[in-house]
Amino acid sequence: MSAATNRIAVLHGVNFDVLEKRNPDLYGGLSLAELEYRISGFAGELGLEPIFFQSNSEADFCGYLHRLAETADGAIINAGAWSHYSRAIGDAYGVDPVPAVEVHLSDVENRDQWRKISVFDGLVEAKICGKGVDGYREALELLADRLGV
Repeated sequence: MSAATNRIAVLHGVNFDVLEKRNPDLYGGLSLAELEYRISGFAGELGLEPIFFQSNSEADFCGYLHRLAETADGAIINAGAWSHYSRAIGDAYGVDPVPAVEVHLSDVENRDQWRKISVFDGLVEAKICGKGVDGYREALELLADRLGV
């Protein structure tokens, strides 16, 4: 872990590369670049350094999680649909975890039944859903507090 403890990996999973094409009522209508820009602003206000990663490859996502502690002091994980069924992703996070918050733009708790399950349950500091982009601000605040930034 770095002495500064301010590096926050922000991981986005499947379909985030086409976020702006997804239902704006659920996902906010932002592109991934716009979402990352907003997150960067929130992070800067808190003295945090965001590191962004997105992949549609479950294998690449797992590989990034395996190396997470080498590059980040904390993480925000929005693995998209993988959050609800990919034990491989949950297990990969558990290999060398850093403090993390699971975030979902939409309110997964009040959508399809299968979305109520998370492979990160019991592994992450918190789960924030249904707050849109503001959920990322809340997650960054939690991580800044956890890391003593």
